[in-house]
Amino acid sequence: MRVMIQLRPSPDLVAAVADPSMTATTADVAADVMAGLAAHLPGVELDPAFAPVAVPRPLLPAGGGPLPPDRPLDVSLAAGDASVLVRGTIPDDGPASGAAPPPSFVTADVVGVFSDPVVEHSPVPVGETPVGDWHDVERLLGVAGLHAEGLDGAGVALAVLDTGVNAAHAARRLGRTVTVDAARCWSPPGDRPAPAPGESGVGHGTMCAFDALIAAPQAALIDIPLLPSARPDGTATGGLPPDSSLPGGLLSDAVAAFAHLRGVLEAQPAETRALVVSNSWGSFSPEGDFPAGHPGNYSDNAAHPFNLMVAALDRMGADVLFAAGDRARERPGGRRAFPSRPIAGANSHPRALSVGGVDVNGGRTGCSSRGPGRLTARKPDVCAYTRFAGSRAFGESEPDSGTSAAAPVAAGLVAAVRTRWPAARLSPAQLRALLRRTAEDRSEVGFDYDYGYGTLDPGAIVAALDRRSRSAA
Repeated sequence: MRVMIQLRPSPDLVAAVADPSMTATTADVAADVMAGLAAHLPGVELDPAFAPVAVPRPLLPAGGGPLPPDRPLDVSLAAGDASVLVRGTIPDDGPASGAAPPPSFVTADVVGVFSDPVVEHSPVPVGETPVGDWHDVERLLGVAGLHAEGLDGAGVALAVLDTGVNAAHAARRLGRTVTVDAARCWSPPGDRPAPAPGESGVGHGTMCAFDALIAAPQAALIDIPLLPSARPDGTATGGLPPDSSLPGGLLSDAVAAFAHLRGVLEAQPAETRALVVSNSWGSFSPEGDFPAGHPGNYSDNAAHPFNLMVAALDRMGADVLFAAGDRARERPGGRRAFPSRPIAGANSHPRALSVGGVDVNGGRTGCSSRGPGRLTARKPDVCAYTRFAGSRAFGESEPDSGTSAAAPVAAGLVAAVRTRWPAARLSPAQLRALLRRTAEDRSEVGFDYDYGYGTLDPGAIVAALDRRSRSAA
């Protein structure tokens, strides 16, 4: 079974892992704690190609208790607080594979063992008829009005975590220059060289970048090819991840990607900090995960390292958006989907904006996953536009579809807002609340599990920001 192993080596080694200017390897970490690791995880094999990641420690409220689901969560990366994550495999019948680990399992060296499931984008429907085109989306987002207000994404970093971006294709379709911030792009390690930033093949990641740039054409793209692209025969390309039999990437690579983005945030001046993170992927199957209730579970567990990384990035000032997902009975390769509550893990995170899909006529698309979510019941948060003719990433007649398109459309709107409203003026939590409050309600009951709080309403968002600006003057 693929797992992430959370370790507590010496404070000096933790500091070396947390410092991007220093280099620490899995071998360094393992040498520091190997005795305890081997004693409690017989048969463990570590992945030497994976660079260890520093995991922040959540600072719980006085009196302890579970992680607070809706309040801001402070975290610490101090050497005495943080831990280190490595990845590897354990035997399927090992001590961490049952319903719960034995009492001696967690030690001074071994903090925990967590699932490392496959993550993937939803299958792209073939033969769907587009409903409108990206110019309709542009009109519905009020892009001309946003740009008249100076809200075009200039100075905003927009990270697209997906299969990789082909910037030239997106630029041709948009009819404008696309900026890729090559210095801040990142790729997980693989057995083949990764494409240069912005030069991946045309596919799902290019669709996501195109859709985000509809509202925020001046944003600087951070290309993070987290997921492998696929050839027509279904095999992976680009060497991401090394095991090309996987239908997607691994969640541990997302942990590493978020650690990289933490460094991007830290390098930005606090007063102008603006980073929007668009994720049109998830763990949509219980396979490869521990069962709900197991301390190593991902889908329902706020304490899983990746869910902690999402909370930490939010606390530092990043806007994290996830596609709600496109419910399906079966995943690629015949893998089972979640039988109920398909919005799982970080796609249902309380500190991420979970995005469902509507077409340009306002009708909910049938594939858009319905709540409740697993980490937070009230998911999706909002809906954005999808199933329109746009990037042509999958051919001349295929639309940009699913919540895979809706999430970056919403991310582009958030990036446009961030042009003049950095996190220092409007925190991610405040912006999420504003997006929910101003959404156009699609039902008679306020929040519902089909549309969340409703469809994003750019005019109402701008009006609310203007009122906020005047009241602060």
